[in-house]
Amino acid sequence: MIYPSGRAVWAAAAGAIPAFLIALVLPHVWYLGLLWICTLLAFLAVDAAAGRGRASLSATLTAPPQVGVGGRFTLHIAAGLGTRPRRLQARVGHDQRLAPVNGTGGALPAHGGTLDLEFDAIRRGIASFDRLWLRWQGPFGLTWNQVVLPMDRKVAVLPDVSSARDEAITLLQRSALADGHAQKRAGQGREFEALKDYQPGMGRRMIDWKRSARHGKLLAREFRIEENNNIVLAIDSGRLMCEPVDGVPKVDRAVTAALLSAFIALKGGDLVSLFSFDARPRVSSGAVRGSPSFAMIQKRAADIDYSTEETNFTLALTTLAARLDRRSLVIVFTDFVDPISAELMLRTVGRLTERHLVLFMLMKDVELETLADMAPATPEDVARAVTAGDLLKQRQVVIGRLRLLGAHVIEADHQRLGPALVERYIQLKEENLL
Repeated sequence: MIYPSGRAVWAAAAGAIPAFLIALVLPHVWYLGLLWICTLLAFLAVDAAAGRGRASLSATLTAPPQVGVGGRFTLHIAAGLGTRPRRLQARVGHDQRLAPVNGTGGALPAHGGTLDLEFDAIRRGIASFDRLWLRWQGPFGLTWNQVVLPMDRKVAVLPDVSSARDEAITLLQRSALADGHAQKRAGQGREFEALKDYQPGMGRRMIDWKRSARHGKLLAREFRIEENNNIVLAIDSGRLMCEPVDGVPKVDRAVTAALLSAFIALKGGDLVSLFSFDARPRVSSGAVRGSPSFAMIQKRAADIDYSTEETNFTLALTTLAARLDRRSLVIVFTDFVDPISAELMLRTVGRLTERHLVLFMLMKDVELETLADMAPATPEDVARAVTAGDLLKQRQVVIGRLRLLGAHVIEADHQRLGPALVERYIQLKEENLL
């Protein structure tokens, strides 16, 4: 694209005044006033032709491969027109996951160097710089030459797990999983470890009745907690999960809770995989083991996008079940509205629980609970309270049916979603339910 610069506009405006005066004073030679315009047009043509150089144009974008939510990074723009020193101006296009600090463009050095732009990562996902606008002036400064270059520079905006990691370490220190898989941990696992005196609070199934009768006191069997369990974190990224809770989409809160549990499970010696879905399966990572693999899980979590499509539980959970070749703990982060919309989900869950341990993680609907408990002041308030109460009852119906199918259900406040999941995971592992 070629268009006149500000200098050309001012030059045309300056020539219009003499042309008007000549036409006014010497009407018989009015055409002399057009000489300036013709001359200006000629210079514009020469300037445009001399300023062309798209064939020799080169440009690159350099940015870090990943950054945490809330982090700041620098994008480096380098561009040139072959061997000809030209002062280029650049502007970059980006998506809504990034926010520019001091604008999205500026001037590049004429003799090499880069234009450095700072961006804040404000939303989880794969952020992209998809376009680069470049423009430069001709030798007379009368025209701008502008091109738009398609770019494909991506930056993975990872969930911020710094606070979750600290919380995970605290939970690990309180649990029997504190030293990971290197330590033999006593509990209710499968491998027999030792006999010990029965203590109040122990499960009755731990009592060794034959040995207790022989010794004249109650003795309990102690087992080594089995490791190498398979943990699947299945995250629903459909329309309902993209609605905000306290200003943050539900799916983002689910991702944070999933990463917290993944951190602890990997540290505890278990296998962890990530799976996301909406109308169809989306992200599917392979099972990994060991604390160093957490970075890979965190990176794949950035691939979980926000969707406006309705969730297809039948397709997603059937696909997931087909990929599992051993008994697994399947943790499903999702949401639903009523029994009718959840009917297909319930049918699929019934088949999944036949082989696997299924745990549903749900966020409490604080808005509905507030409406249901709010003292009405107007007839409209009464109607809203009744509707909210009815929706909450329908939600409890679905939760009840899930439990009847053999699934575990945790309904927690969005701020307690991660810790509640970790506590249940540790409990399931200690009770040998995995």
